[in-house]
Amino acid sequence: MSPTGPAASDFPALSAQGHVTFLGAGPGDPGLLTLRAVEALASADVLVAEPDVLGVIRCHARAGVSTPELAVVDAQSAAAGVPVLRDAANLVMEAAKGGRRVVRAVSGDPGLDGNAGAEMLACATAGVPFEVVPGVANVVGVPAYAGVPLRDTQGADVRFVDARTASDRCWTEVGASDATAVISTTLDSVASAAGELVSAGRKPDTPLTVTVAGTTTRQRTWTATLGTIAQVLKQAKVLPSPEGHQPVIAVVGERSSAAQRDQLAWFESKPLFGWKVLVPRTKEQAASLSDQLRSYGAVPHEVPTIAVEPPRTPQQMERAVKGLVTGRYEWIAFTSVNAVKAVREKFEEYGLDARAFAGIKVAAVGEQTAAALVDFGVKPDLVPSGEQSAAGLLEDWPPYDPVFDPIDRVFLPRADIATETLVAGLIELGWEVDDVTAYRTVRASPPPADTREAIKGGGFDAVLFTSSSTVRNLVGIAGKPHNVTVIACIGPATAKTAEEHGLRVDVLSPEPSVHKLAEALAEFGERRREAAKEAGDPVTRPSERRPGARRRRTTT
Repeated sequence: MSPTGPAASDFPALSAQGHVTFLGAGPGDPGLLTLRAVEALASADVLVAEPDVLGVIRCHARAGVSTPELAVVDAQSAAAGVPVLRDAANLVMEAAKGGRRVVRAVSGDPGLDGNAGAEMLACATAGVPFEVVPGVANVVGVPAYAGVPLRDTQGADVRFVDARTASDRCWTEVGASDATAVISTTLDSVASAAGELVSAGRKPDTPLTVTVAGTTTRQRTWTATLGTIAQVLKQAKVLPSPEGHQPVIAVVGERSSAAQRDQLAWFESKPLFGWKVLVPRTKEQAASLSDQLRSYGAVPHEVPTIAVEPPRTPQQMERAVKGLVTGRYEWIAFTSVNAVKAVREKFEEYGLDARAFAGIKVAAVGEQTAAALVDFGVKPDLVPSGEQSAAGLLEDWPPYDPVFDPIDRVFLPRADIATETLVAGLIELGWEVDDVTAYRTVRASPPPADTREAIKGGGFDAVLFTSSSTVRNLVGIAGKPHNVTVIACIGPATAKTAEEHGLRVDVLSPEPSVHKLAEALAEFGERRREAAKEAGDPVTRPSERRPGARRRRTTT
């Protein structure tokens, strides 16, 4: 049967034609990107955006995507004979006409960005196909993160004002109304905008909130009135400041009252909000821990202190893997994620996959190691039911039984500096153990100078130590953390090493788990926040405290 519809040849060849996606990147929190935005970024050839917006979207783009530098063309430079730099519209059109898929990303929503509107029109005029992916507008997203609802059940009017372009008529209309006003302005212009509203008829005691760096962990909100905002910012030592040009969202009206913010400020009240937390681990191990810290409002800073390298003599590992395939072992025990990675890499080298584990019992020292095995395609037969450690694994490990166990040998791939606890325990249970060095752990290179200075100078609010080696290596490559920094340790052995290096341990994890450690730090931060509020003190981060302040260790 012949097709009755149009043939593919009847349509223009889209593959040779460029395409532009005008994309809203939201107010700053990468989690506010829409699913459609992530899809568009994944297929983009070129990203055109200001540097701060690039920081929000770039992680969703494919490797090798082009990010040409964006410069604004201004009339003064052109008149002075300065070479004119390409602006966003030129970059977008050039790439699209070259057959490339372009994402033009703007802060907030493209529909509220005047430049984006002009660029859309330029695409339409030139016949370049484009689409618009809306984003969360700054004027809506920032108040939501500040705990300031813009409407209630009474349905008050909401007016949005851009202070940079607002006319006298606009100020007069907003000032004469009782609508909630959402004003886009800068930190050093807030008082001026408040004065415009008072001059237009708003009462000086009308509540006002001002939020800077909204939806990010740098967010900060001040509550005042139209008549007191200048004084509040001055008393907070926010102004005068060279950073007065920072954009802010100000909300004027009864919906922004201080009493409501105390109840609704969900974002800034997170237990570790704004805390800069040092995560001294290998890069692969730090990712999930950093995600958990972000969920508590923290700003994780990953500093690798340990590098993982192959063993100096790989022959032992090669013989063990071959023995695994030929049936030499009854069990294989993994004591770390790195051990899983080392065996997996050796499998791939030999063209093997998870099927090689058929008929072999697999043990994992804890949940993270078990998860790495599952990702490999292997479901472990034994994970400690209690303490996630070598001792916990031994508690559940069955003794060798010559009747039920045809083979009495265990393959134990581990680090070169691992303890002998598991080996000795397995031998005591009647097993023969092939204790094989699967990888070496070596001290990583020192972090950049500014990171080292922040560690020693109190720039970090907390540091998480997940092993004794991370303590020794961090101190070795970067110096000892300042005494205002909260020290959190994964267990007694790590805490002892920290104390031996002159560190005061504030938080001790109730279980030897990095996730329990992060949870314990969050609980410490929550108690600290509540204590400050009960005492009537401002909630500050540890790095904002005076040097020499003392705290008790907290075990949770």
